[in-house]
Amino acid sequence: MQCCVIDVAVEAVYDVWCDYDFCLTFSEDGLIMKKIVSVYLASALTFLVPVSGFMLATPAVAAVPAFDFTELAEKASPAVVNIRTTEKVSVNQSGPGDEEMQEFFRRFFGGPVPQLPNQVPKKRRPSPQGNEEEVPRGIGSGFIISQDGYVLTNAHVVDGADEVYVNLTDKREFKAKVIGLDKRTDVAVVKIEATKLPWLPIGDSDKIKAGQWVIAIGSPFGLDNSVSAGIVSSKARDTGEFLPLIQTDAAVNPGNSGGPLLNMNGEVIGINSQIVSRSGGYMGISFAVPIDEAMAVVEQLRASGKVSRSRIGVRLSEVPKDVAESFGLAKGQGAFISLVEPGSPAEKAGMVAGDIVLEFNGQPVTKWNELSRLVGNTKPGTKSTLTVWNKGKTHTVSLVTAEMDQDNKAGKANEKSPEPEKNLLGLSVTDLTDDQKRELKVAGGVLVDNVDGSAARAGLQPGDLITQLNNNEIRDAKQFYALSAKLDPKKIAVVLVRRGDSSQFVPLRPTPVN
Repeated sequence: MQCCVIDVAVEAVYDVWCDYDFCLTFSEDGLIMKKIVSVYLASALTFLVPVSGFMLATPAVAAVPAFDFTELAEKASPAVVNIRTTEKVSVNQSGPGDEEMQEFFRRFFGGPVPQLPNQVPKKRRPSPQGNEEEVPRGIGSGFIISQDGYVLTNAHVVDGADEVYVNLTDKREFKAKVIGLDKRTDVAVVKIEATKLPWLPIGDSDKIKAGQWVIAIGSPFGLDNSVSAGIVSSKARDTGEFLPLIQTDAAVNPGNSGGPLLNMNGEVIGINSQIVSRSGGYMGISFAVPIDEAMAVVEQLRASGKVSRSRIGVRLSEVPKDVAESFGLAKGQGAFISLVEPGSPAEKAGMVAGDIVLEFNGQPVTKWNELSRLVGNTKPGTKSTLTVWNKGKTHTVSLVTAEMDQDNKAGKANEKSPEPEKNLLGLSVTDLTDDQKRELKVAGGVLVDNVDGSAARAGLQPGDLITQLNNNEIRDAKQFYALSAKLDPKKIAVVLVRRGDSSQFVPLRPTPVN
């Protein structure tokens, strides 16, 4: 395509031949003067428009900024670490070639060693006569936040590991101690014995804006100190249980977990934590824990090894807009209380199922899960006030918050919750209280707390009552989890679900949990 380009900087006119990738610029005598790329960032030329049969370049409203991330990456990379975790297995008498086969997998596949017939995880079926062997378990990233060796990472990177190793860019490796972890925010602190280490400054995640440039550094697929760049897609994406997450389009893959998300000043504004993916790899969306929220957790972990949160003893759900309108509320805001636990602070304060909480300690509750965050961030034992709507009127409720039960302890990062959060059916369930059993007139069963996977596809919802699994009467959550763990993924499982006054058998296809 032939076109005419006006160079505003030198007030000259050139004939050019343009392709998708470049333009060749000709002088009046037909000689090639220079080669310019199609995206022209110099002077005021950014695109071409037709004028009298020609393409005339005109100034754009705003030029695309050309950033160079090299200096930022060079300064930040020494403080970004690779974290590898291991677990111990009991090995019985090895057959010929077993050690060579294990070494082969370590060298060429870089992942956990496949379990051999004579290899059994220590925690599942220990063999008193076998020798313990340390095998790879997983990899992740982290970053140093102080010269004396405190490292910040994700809880899921180190949770359940027998040993944690931190590798620096200068090839030094340290065995790390898990100071504490918090599964609810996916934040963990580990410590290595070293001094005068490079560290990253902490920024202010509350000041970030959608559209600003960020870079992520970590070890995707075990590739140390990989740098990717992108922009903030959303400042507060509502995906976290106890905090909104930062959404970006910076490439983050398995192994990036725990690495820093940096602004253009080289300050940490988030901890890379999750991706949305159908393939297991990056598909354009990644999430990071806001550093402001993370540092509040870090302070508690460093002080006591655990995080203390408040609870008021209610089960919450969304207030649909049409329901809000029928109740006389202006819009679908607030947190609907579907259940009040007996003996809880909420019950003692007179709260009942059907209440809608509009404010907590003077802060508005615009979305239902904001109440969990506001309550959770309150120190246990704090006297709090709630603005509650019920039967067309608002009133104030005063109560003293209680401490939430913790599912992890300091220095015990290798201990898992006694009941799994996920299972083959994609269901998270809780036990019925004695009052609930009397109210529902049942001897057993479990309440659905959260749904995912096949359960979500089948239409199950939080609050559903499950009374049977494959014709087995369900007594409690412990039994339900034990039965679901034994399900054959090749066979359909059937649960008896009660919703309101109606019960129905629902078929579910077990799906292995990653």
